[in-house]
Amino acid sequence: MNTHILNAPGELFLGSDAATALAQGARRFSSAAKAVRFAMEHAAPVSLHGAMLRIHGKILGPEQIRLLHRQMETIGQARRARK
Repeated sequence: MNTHILNAPGELFLGSDAATALAQGARRFSSAAKAVRFAMEHAAPVSLHGAMLRIHGKILGPEQIRLLHRQMETIGQARRARK
């Protein structure tokens, strides 16, 4: 499980595609866990299409964000994502 990276600060980019997400800029979170929860539980579903999460210079894409959220659900650190 990749949850060890969730304590690090994260920058979340949201948009209907990657270019839009980058153009809109990052939302900064004190932890990547907060960024993942925001992306999966509060952001508009269409904005996840181009989502990227930068943690310590590493970029995670939409599927990796979804996977982290599922892992967080498993350990009780996130609510079930909206469908």
